[in-house]
Amino acid sequence: MTPAERVAELRAQIAHHNDRYYTHDAPEISDIDYDLLVREVAQLEAEHPELLDVESPTQVVGAGSLNVAFSPVVHRVPMTSLDNAMDDAELSAWGDRIVRGLNGEPARFVCELKIDGLAMSLRYEGGRFVQAATRGDGSIGEDVTANVATIEVIPDSLAGTTVPSVLEVRGEVYLPLDAFERLKAAKEAENVQRVAAGRKPEPVPVNPRNAGAGSLRQKDPSVTAGRGLAFWSYQLGEVQGGPEFTSHHETLEYLRALGFPVNPEIRMVDDLQGVVEFCRHWQEHRHTLPYEIDGAVVKVDSLAQREVLGFTSRAPRWAIAFKFPPEERTTILRDIQVSVGRTGRTTPFAVLEPVFVGGSTVGMATLHNQDQVAAKDVRPGDTVVVRKAGDVIPEVVGPVLSLRPEGLPPWEFPTICPCPLRTELVRPEGEADTRCVEPACPFQRDQRIIYFASRGAMDIEGLGESTVFQLSDAGLVADAGDIYSLTRDQLLTLDKWGDTKADNLLAAIEGSKNRPLPKVLTALGCKGLGPSASDALARAFGTLDSIMNASEADLATTDGVGPTIAASIVRWYSQPANRELIEKLRAAGVEFGRVEVSRLQQNLAGKAVVVTGSLEGYTRESAEAAIKDRGGKSPGSVSAKTFAVVVGSDPGASKVTKATDLGIPMLDLAGFEHLLATGELPPTD
Repeated sequence: MTPAERVAELRAQIAHHNDRYYTHDAPEISDIDYDLLVREVAQLEAEHPELLDVESPTQVVGAGSLNVAFSPVVHRVPMTSLDNAMDDAELSAWGDRIVRGLNGEPARFVCELKIDGLAMSLRYEGGRFVQAATRGDGSIGEDVTANVATIEVIPDSLAGTTVPSVLEVRGEVYLPLDAFERLKAAKEAENVQRVAAGRKPEPVPVNPRNAGAGSLRQKDPSVTAGRGLAFWSYQLGEVQGGPEFTSHHETLEYLRALGFPVNPEIRMVDDLQGVVEFCRHWQEHRHTLPYEIDGAVVKVDSLAQREVLGFTSRAPRWAIAFKFPPEERTTILRDIQVSVGRTGRTTPFAVLEPVFVGGSTVGMATLHNQDQVAAKDVRPGDTVVVRKAGDVIPEVVGPVLSLRPEGLPPWEFPTICPCPLRTELVRPEGEADTRCVEPACPFQRDQRIIYFASRGAMDIEGLGESTVFQLSDAGLVADAGDIYSLTRDQLLTLDKWGDTKADNLLAAIEGSKNRPLPKVLTALGCKGLGPSASDALARAFGTLDSIMNASEADLATTDGVGPTIAASIVRWYSQPANRELIEKLRAAGVEFGRVEVSRLQQNLAGKAVVVTGSLEGYTRESAEAAIKDRGGKSPGSVSAKTFAVVVGSDPGASKVTKATDLGIPMLDLAGFEHLLATGELPPTD
């Protein structure tokens, strides 16, 4: 293919994707894939200047045709897009261009979060809101006034005494994460009912940006009003009769004074190093926010310097968007398979065409359960959106329906366990999970052993998933008790095992015999019996035998246990195979009565402290243990009863949002250590 043919092909693809993104709110590729197409065009045009065209996507603001449901609006001041930087080197190169463009004159920068929403222009005349328009192609947008008027944070009239006769405010309409989750959950629940009734499921929103854009383009403004859209202002457009400004940060203060929401995380920095630090910080902490961002926007603060730097044909030279690594990509769903867990729960998962997303190459992703697959209507052969945020397990969020091959059949959940026993799968009435109910299922057996040896249980280093599979396939272990009968000679018969590896595993197994009782209880894998309930039972009963011989009523009275877990314990112990396992562990010398009693002051007694994110010097387990050692509780979720939330790096956004909504104090590392030392919240300034 010649360069001219490739450029023509790329331009056609970009035009198609512009139309899907801007007109239909239904993109077929991720932002990063779109950016790579534009970059390839730019590279070819740089190498072959004769191919440059004024209609090229490198020369215009990318947009498709306008939606006929909305009237066109001509922007009196064009709404340009921004050039992108993908890494520190490209950001530094932009900074160097700024220095050259200003002949060495120093510049200050305003750093803003790049909100993952929809660019919007708001027009006020005589202080009254009269029009809202999308960016469109930068010159002509769509009139969405009636819908934008329903957004609660956008003022109908302007406050203050210096209100211009005409004021255009630019910003981003976005859908907060909690509103997106409500919309998504409602659509998935509706789809479950549709599927049960034999009707076709409807598309589920795949991310807040698309859901927000779709909410904004509703024909009925009352639908938009119920979606919970919000808005951040970040720029002035046309202004007639307003005050004079010399800097961008002055315009932001002016917008705030007029009653417009201005993002609180905007920062002014003195040099490019400050810009880099801002970008790095928010790349690491992007999930602490109650809305999605996909990068940072950096602008020269001085308006006079902006005049000097000017514009290219499509973007200002004085601003750039620093794009974070993508957390969503599109790829092909090759197959849907099911895994079987230690309790027999079967979980569908996606086998994907490998794709780089969220910092790693992803080849498999979760699909949660049977109802989720049906609600999302993903099918093998689909092009799907895959999301991986930080350390979160990759997830298939939905199909790209416009790319679905014709005649692709819906996926049906299997009725037979994939294990060699081929037993029937059962979905109990009223439950979301389908289970293999055959206790001898080898998949369940292996997962029970893996769980027993895991960090939160007996913490046997070296006994991970691949090792357990190897031991199981060799017939050396049939349950967790067999771990303690392994010999050096047996391990040396395994492929790729030497003396050091065998000795290290045997030492780790021996060391696990002295784990405290809560760890042993957790390791047994009784349904519902997690670390918190195990700790409460150990403190209340003292030994494993006392717990296993207690009545259901006595167990249920233990704080944090209750009737459901109590019944589960009694059922578990009534099974002969489980009693046999306990006796194997006893014979091996596993400690059944080691309860660690804290000698620390119980200054957190009666207080629930939630930990989210990573804290320097603590693991999640040690932070929670520090709370419990002082008499407190450390539940996994935030509620009105929560005393405080300890927020480390990369915390759960939903926990931070809920704590904010409920007005619950949030503590950093220093505040946490003050709380541990005193039992009280740190003083506020």
